[in-house]
Amino acid sequence: MTIKINIAETRTKSSEEPPFLEIQGRKKLSGEVKISGAKNSALAIMAASLLCQDDCRLRNIPSLVDINRMSQLLQALGVKVHRQGETLDINAINISSSQAPYEIVSRMRASFDVIGPLLTRLGVARVPLPGGCAIGARPVDLYLQGLQAMGASVQIESGGIVYACVPSKSGRLQGAEIYLNKPSVGATKTIMTAATLAEGETKIENAAQEPEIVDLANFCCQMGAKISGAGTNTIVISGVDRLQSVDYSIIPDRIEAGTFLVAGAITHSDISLYPVIPEHLMPVIAKLNSMGCRIITEGSDRLRIMPGNLKAVDIETLPYPGFPTDMQAPFMALLSISEGNSIISETIFENRFRHVAELNRMGADIRAKGNHALIRGVPKLAGAPVMATDLRASAALVVAGLAAEGTTIVQGLHHLDRGYDNIESKLQKLGASLQRINPVQAKN
Repeated sequence: MTIKINIAETRTKSSEEPPFLEIQGRKKLSGEVKISGAKNSALAIMAASLLCQDDCRLRNIPSLVDINRMSQLLQALGVKVHRQGETLDINAINISSSQAPYEIVSRMRASFDVIGPLLTRLGVARVPLPGGCAIGARPVDLYLQGLQAMGASVQIESGGIVYACVPSKSGRLQGAEIYLNKPSVGATKTIMTAATLAEGETKIENAAQEPEIVDLANFCCQMGAKISGAGTNTIVISGVDRLQSVDYSIIPDRIEAGTFLVAGAITHSDISLYPVIPEHLMPVIAKLNSMGCRIITEGSDRLRIMPGNLKAVDIETLPYPGFPTDMQAPFMALLSISEGNSIISETIFENRFRHVAELNRMGADIRAKGNHALIRGVPKLAGAPVMATDLRASAALVVAGLAAEGTTIVQGLHHLDRGYDNIESKLQKLGASLQRINPVQAKN
């Protein structure tokens, strides 16, 4: 079937009054929840499928607006994409275009992941500068410097189009030693995928170490790439001439798992999560344990959170294996009703405290200055109408609503639908009282 944006995004366009979540708080949760495939892994691996001239089958693909957008982007490049449930079949044998459409890339930063695969496969790529959540500047200079070090000619054309080509006689990028000024996930992905079909060896120093980088490297290796060191700060790629067909399963989403752990903690509930990779969640588990929760590993792929009296902790977001910036907002909601004072220091993005005002609207006592937020724990939150400002802020407001007294109305669900696979259904199965309401349908 042809992939179209057919979930929440279409619903938000149907009316000037978009859907919202209505949450009745203070409900105990119980049971188990299934964690979907990792959004950030799936998007990067879908882009990397451009490297392969044979069929690729991807499993454990979450149902998200961003996945549908990436599918549309691949189709715009001439790639055949077919989805059946959680399985995605991609055929990039014939790529008909080297130019990514602005209307897709401008709405999703992960779209820029296609530049490395396109350039190394075709020798040319035109990709607009990316968009996405307004959480701060996320420049692509490290991406482009890496490609230039490998022999690419790169320029930014009018309209913010990045034009990259391989001018060498061989038509291939050349291996290089590349040091990243900071461990950028995007730059690491771009250089690593570009290097898979380059001539010679490429070494990335100060590389990002996130699990999604390892997942991408494993995918490429199963296609026949030669990559070592993924998950460390030094990655070495020996270029090959061609990659082959693969059947690959995406890792579980550690941020979704972390969000459900917070949901359990904030509602003082006993819930289990599966499948998970516990080591991917160690920074989150450590903080929850410090706050008084008890996290139990059950088997190799299941976690259980047991409630405790919540107490304050300090958090500093850092590149993996540090505390993930994507968990900062949900933890701020949790700390807002924990005993004592906490400080959150956001070191990754400079504009990621926009949820502070919305949490304060619910009765939290949070003061933000620069990249620091002081949270004074309050006895309880109160339901209120709130607006999600980005993907992870939307999750923070949902978990806050689960704990709040009364009714919380969460608007801005187009953010939530970008990164959480049917979160309201999963929460309902745990016993939460919430529903997605479409104002148009309600009036009829």
